[in-house]
Amino acid sequence: MQLLDGKKLSETILNELAEDVIRFKTSTGITPCLAAVLAGDDPASRIYISNKEKNCRKIGMESRLFHLPATTTTEELLVLIEKLNTDLGVHGILVQLPLPQGCNTLRVLDAIDPKKDVDAFHPENVGLISQGRPRYLPCTPYGIQQMLVRYGIETSGKHAVIVGRSDIVGKPLALILVQKQSPQQTGADAAVSIVHSRTKNLHEITRQADILIAAIGQPRFLTAEMVKPGAVVIDVGINRLPDGKICGDVDFDTVKRVAGAISPVPGGVGPLTISMLLLNTLRAANLLNQQKNKE
Repeated sequence: MQLLDGKKLSETILNELAEDVIRFKTSTGITPCLAAVLAGDDPASRIYISNKEKNCRKIGMESRLFHLPATTTTEELLVLIEKLNTDLGVHGILVQLPLPQGCNTLRVLDAIDPKKDVDAFHPENVGLISQGRPRYLPCTPYGIQQMLVRYGIETSGKHAVIVGRSDIVGKPLALILVQKQSPQQTGADAAVSIVHSRTKNLHEITRQADILIAAIGQPRFLTAEMVKPGAVVIDVGINRLPDGKICGDVDFDTVKRVAGAISPVPGGVGPLTISMLLLNTLRAANLLNQQKNKE
């Protein structure tokens, strides 16, 4: 059984990014900048934002945090986003979800300049992904793809089953894996199935998977009986148990006995999400700099 160590892989990618940031700053005189908007005090969101700020500093990027109260309204968020859209010193905008109750999440995300939408949630960016010509790839699906590619796991012709249909993981990951493979687009050419809580015979479908991705948001949902022997299992879930411990959507201790490769929680996909966010921010800085030079 191979352990897919996302923390170790994330460190490798961050080291590569640090060198790319130095080259970009040297050639342009510009420091890539990521602006994060956090409304409220969700504990998981605060941890994510803190890790993002730490890694920005580590690789030489600028990080700006706009921490707003839980009483913040949709209109107040829209005013802030418009300021960030027009700020030439900001290259990437991250609005941390979930937003406070009463805020219109879609209105807020749709207001972000697509060129600064480093989470790739804007409809324009989602459309580009579906056509196989992405501006950016969503951070968690991108991290999963990089895990597969960099650990040498073949996707071409394989059956990938995704458990979960969210706009953040399930749907965009399916779009990425099903694309035609090319020298520029690796980790693709898979036959993709999406299953979810309403799928009949779910166990039968998951047992057909060569690559099984769990992103359903239920602790230890995926058990050994649902996994084909030798399958690659990637756990996207992050669930806090009553005793305070963190676990994934996969029952790791039993599934590892039948899987050919498996990612842990914590230390799997989570660290890669931040790495991909920063990679997208550097791409955004490049894109906006090229646009400025053409004007």
